[in-house]
Amino acid sequence: MEYSGPITAEEAVTLDGLFRQRVHRTPDGLAYRAFDARHRVWRDYTWGHMAHQVARWQAALEGEGLRPGDRVAVMVRNSPEWVVFDQAALGLGLVTVPLYSADRPENAAYVLQDAGAKLLLVETAEQWQALVGAGETLDGLCKVVSLEAAPSGDTLLRRVEEWLPDQGGELRAGPGDDGRLATIIYTSGTTGRPKGVMLSHGNILSNAAAALKTLDVFPEDVFLSFLPLSHAFERTAGYYLPILSGSTVAYARSIPELGEDLLTIRPTILISVPRIYERVHGAIRESLAQGPALRRALFEFTVAVGWDRFLHAQGRGPWRLSHGFWPLLQAWVAGKVLARLGGRLRVALSGGAALPVEVSRLFIALGLPLLQGYGLSEAGPVVSANRLEDNVPESVGRPLEGVEVRIGEGGALLVRGPNVMQGYWNNPQATAAMFTADGWLNTGDTARLDEVGRITITGRIKDILVLSNGEKVPPADMEAAIVRDPLFQQVMVIGDGRPYLTVLAVLDPVRWRALASAAGLDPDAPAALTSKAAEKLALERIAEQIREFPGYAQVRRAGLLLEPWSIENGLLTPTLKMRRAPVLERHREIVAALYRGH
Repeated sequence: MEYSGPITAEEAVTLDGLFRQRVHRTPDGLAYRAFDARHRVWRDYTWGHMAHQVARWQAALEGEGLRPGDRVAVMVRNSPEWVVFDQAALGLGLVTVPLYSADRPENAAYVLQDAGAKLLLVETAEQWQALVGAGETLDGLCKVVSLEAAPSGDTLLRRVEEWLPDQGGELRAGPGDDGRLATIIYTSGTTGRPKGVMLSHGNILSNAAAALKTLDVFPEDVFLSFLPLSHAFERTAGYYLPILSGSTVAYARSIPELGEDLLTIRPTILISVPRIYERVHGAIRESLAQGPALRRALFEFTVAVGWDRFLHAQGRGPWRLSHGFWPLLQAWVAGKVLARLGGRLRVALSGGAALPVEVSRLFIALGLPLLQGYGLSEAGPVVSANRLEDNVPESVGRPLEGVEVRIGEGGALLVRGPNVMQGYWNNPQATAAMFTADGWLNTGDTARLDEVGRITITGRIKDILVLSNGEKVPPADMEAAIVRDPLFQQVMVIGDGRPYLTVLAVLDPVRWRALASAAGLDPDAPAALTSKAAEKLALERIAEQIREFPGYAQVRRAGLLLEPWSIENGLLTPTLKMRRAPVLERHREIVAALYRGH
């Protein structure tokens, strides 16, 4: 069949309408690839096969007496089953609530209760048992379905094979209203408890369609999906957008196996948060540091020439004689590096957190266009993105088509468009706080716009840490929670742009002596503060205080101190507020040690 271009938002109307359009257009097209762990093979799924499965799941959901608008939750790793569940729910007018499959049980249980979910899909019965023991009331749930074996005796829990009918009939179609609620995505807020972002079919569909206009994507493209589908960036750009274009999505087995999966799947498009690109960048630099000087010199020359070629192609630099060396440099250096990523990548996308310019520069110089974008769950999530023909790595690009931005009071970046959320679930106060009086979404980030409308993020109004995997954490609320333990007199949570959270903690001297004794340490010995035993005990007490925070907000290292932060030593303001930059500078060697090796 001749390619007729991507499905448009107008043709699809809703997200389930998008799926039905894709099935109608290319029923025999390759939709998904996933690894069958039991038989140790990769399996292919066509759009027609997916439609058959969606219909079966719809029949099972109908049997539960669910009504349009009811919430159903999914706590499963990226897989065809995730897509089938979501599409079955959307086609019945239900609202999908995604949960991180590795989230803390108490946090996932809170989301289930807050959303009023009536049905939950889990991978294992053990996940469900952990949720039951989390301490939250889960009286709204009527059914829990497990993809793997489920023990008898639990009246709520059913194994999926026992729950699904053999046949499902025709695909059901939800109401053809793009304004109806499609999903509630929970994101960390300033209270410590996550807030439910309400996105309609039109919010997400318009965003995916606008993103597709910034980058041509074709049916022959292959995505490798490894960011959780509970992440708004992966959901829109790595799930709904490929349905628009008819591309194939392969689901990676795990992050540790990502390198092998890249070589097996050989994707053409990669979507990630900065942390993955940073890891590859770090591995390359570490390998070079351990190699001969001539190899390092050749690599640096390749990067310099490749970067100059990029600037020339973008119209921002002159042509140079050194560009003539590129065919050789590509064969000897650049091509070998990119072969480790499968050898077929034509573009890589980064979002969710700030991407260091030096990381962008390396990939771009080696011949892999790396495009940084910007967004937030409340905006569907993509607000802006760089383009292949207009890629300025220091910026996050120009707004998507239909998305308006402006700079508000205090330099705040404000957003308006069809992608902007309906509000926070059952939280009108938080909703009102996110919007200006004239209806613009306040992102909480400060920015500047250049003469052609490119956005450069300059900071954050709200003190929110953004980890390198894109997750957002409110440090002040975590700090307030930690100091509830009298062991900790003062606390600073660190993690902006880092792979994980750490803490600098000033300890109560009397309680420190007790802690040291419990660890078998001499409290007067300077080395006791930096011992693994003391850190382990402190981390256990920190974890107890931050149990209410999302699962990704885990503190993995702690630097223990006895000297208080004060006005006198310049670490507190006259109003006794912590001066974060001076604290970081004072303890920079300790902080560096907390992240050493990562």
